[in-house]
Amino acid sequence: SQAAKMKLKHNINPVLLQFINFIVLVYSLVTYIPWYILSGSKQAIAKAKQVKARPVNNKPGGAYRSVNSLHCLASVLYPGCDTLDKVFKYAKTKYKDKKLLGTREILKEEDEIQPSGKVFKKVILGKYTWLSYEDVYIKAVNFGNGLAVLGQQPKTNIAIFCETRAEWMIAAQACFMCNYQLVTLYATLGGPAIVHGLNETEVTTIITSKELMQTKLKEIVSQVPLLRHIITVDGKPTTWSEFPKGVIVHTMASVQAMGAKADTGNKQPCRPVPSDIAVIMYTSGSTGIPKGVMISHCNIIAGITGMAERIPNLGEKDIYIGYLPLAHVLELSAELVCLSHGCRIGYSSPQTLADQSSKIKKGSKGDVTTLKPTLMAAVPEIMDRIYKNVMNKVNEMTSFQRNLFILAYNYKMEQISKGYTTPLCDSLIFRKVRMLLGGKIRVLLCGGAPLSAATQRFMNICFCCPVGQGYGLTESAGAGTITEVWDYTTGRVGAPLVCCEIKLMNWEEGGYYNTDKPYPRGEILIGGQNVTVGYYKNEARTRQDFTVDENGQRWLHTGDIGEFHHDGCLKIIDRKKDLVKLQAGEYVSLGKVEAALKNLPLVDNICAYASSFHSYVIGFVVPNQKELAELARKKGFKGTWEEICNSPEMEKEVLKVLAEAAMAANLEKFEIPVKIRLSPDPWTPETGLVTDAFKLKRKELTAFYQTDIDRMYGKNVK
Repeated sequence: SQAAKMKLKHNINPVLLQFINFIVLVYSLVTYIPWYILSGSKQAIAKAKQVKARPVNNKPGGAYRSVNSLHCLASVLYPGCDTLDKVFKYAKTKYKDKKLLGTREILKEEDEIQPSGKVFKKVILGKYTWLSYEDVYIKAVNFGNGLAVLGQQPKTNIAIFCETRAEWMIAAQACFMCNYQLVTLYATLGGPAIVHGLNETEVTTIITSKELMQTKLKEIVSQVPLLRHIITVDGKPTTWSEFPKGVIVHTMASVQAMGAKADTGNKQPCRPVPSDIAVIMYTSGSTGIPKGVMISHCNIIAGITGMAERIPNLGEKDIYIGYLPLAHVLELSAELVCLSHGCRIGYSSPQTLADQSSKIKKGSKGDVTTLKPTLMAAVPEIMDRIYKNVMNKVNEMTSFQRNLFILAYNYKMEQISKGYTTPLCDSLIFRKVRMLLGGKIRVLLCGGAPLSAATQRFMNICFCCPVGQGYGLTESAGAGTITEVWDYTTGRVGAPLVCCEIKLMNWEEGGYYNTDKPYPRGEILIGGQNVTVGYYKNEARTRQDFTVDENGQRWLHTGDIGEFHHDGCLKIIDRKKDLVKLQAGEYVSLGKVEAALKNLPLVDNICAYASSFHSYVIGFVVPNQKELAELARKKGFKGTWEEICNSPEMEKEVLKVLAEAAMAANLEKFEIPVKIRLSPDPWTPETGLVTDAFKLKRKELTAFYQTDIDRMYGKNVK
């Protein structure tokens, strides 16, 4: 079974193991009946087995809908709240004095010199200070009015280029109220991409932070001729002389002060209507220059209505930790879900998230330890990192500790696959691991890229909570599917949300048909109110990716290949762009190859590559420094990190490990990489080789490694 494949290997004496298994069996029998009666897990097991979505008709390719919205798709969160300003006003009235947005105060900043001579900035942070719903509402009203004083007109664009923080959400709410179209750009986008987004949307005002103004905007501001106002959210910046004439720098506080003084009594505010554009979200995209996705008020509201329905008992007791980029649809949607349900949002960053994070001074507390969140969103890259770190710690334990952990891990895996819980293991064995994320997480939401079955199961076991794996795109306002919390199966993304329907369209070239048995397969099409308006100033691409059917329903063609299981849950099995035909005619799914090899301890990241002019697959691998250094030591290879990575001998050794793992994962012989290039440097969004959600940018990676590709395919390299 799949569970048996994911079990950890131990080295316990077989006789002792038999005895331990007997004790576990007795314990399971004794505790089963009281657990079954008291825990309410009967209902959970029953729910897990239920059909979650059905096709609306019996025709091949018929759309699947959630069983909770078979007759009518949901599109509004609260009656009458059909635009985002109305949703916030409703929440403000309902949760007036409740805490909403929290930020940690910086007590101390210091430079720490590393043995290599590099200087790392470290911070000591204090408690979270909170703004109530009422506080945030007033700040947003004043900021919106202040922007009007600066000349911002309704239905015109305004850009935000800023890290995830409370001021981002305040600025966004101000724009939603005043019907300004918010242009969002990732803080990690490269200079040319930022210039493209700002010029294409013709913004005159940009909201940013002091750091981003100094590090990113300073170099490009002269290439954005229409720019008139820069607003910094965190106080007065140090001025610089190279500023182009005609650009004025304001602080957010000064704009709010203008807004508070402004006489808005006679002016009728221009409130948005549901079809008005709320956000133009630039996707970093795994291909080409970023595209601006136009997302209307009703698109976002439909999306968050669907998402909220999948999180049970969502409400005032919940605390969400916000650290992913707010310019990403996953984070923006998750925070809007929380804001509309009375939850608190505490802000963080990847550098300060945990006690071990890079900016946290040793001995002081990271954000999760202080905040103790109950809800958290993560991209697979972050979960994979946690998984590898914990497993490395397990390998460093004494033999007794390691075997105890492995026995508990394997026991819990079996129990989970049957739908049971393990309170004793949770409190005795996994409590310490659970504390890495604060100890209170009840739902982990994962999106942005596929999550491997091994990592998902690890998070279920060690963090003692369900992992809601979701599937959605910027073009569908982030909404598509999310697994239900009692569904502990792995590798699937759940049933369609109540706001949308999903159908599968035949893709002949790849050999996927919606008449396939046992499961219908094909390109995933998403339909519903959450499907966005299209791409900004890109009519041709909009026509290519969006269609409207005879009933007026708008459909997004995702380019992803899926299959529907008997219970109505979707599994992503391929991607159109990832399919390459080899010289001999076999099709290779690059994503499938990467998924099979990515979770090896030796691999931090991997990109498979294939060419139709050749008969084999090659790959670029970012190796794990600790694991590769250990392998080099075992093989007697001495040298610097760069020398190890550039060594043909070490490439061969790593290839052996990859080939073993590929065989174990049942890859076909032609799918297994034959040659690789070991990269000494990691791929981060800053390098431009991966997106903000850490998805591979194949085009950029191909260009970056072109010399190596030529070498591996035996071309003459000059």
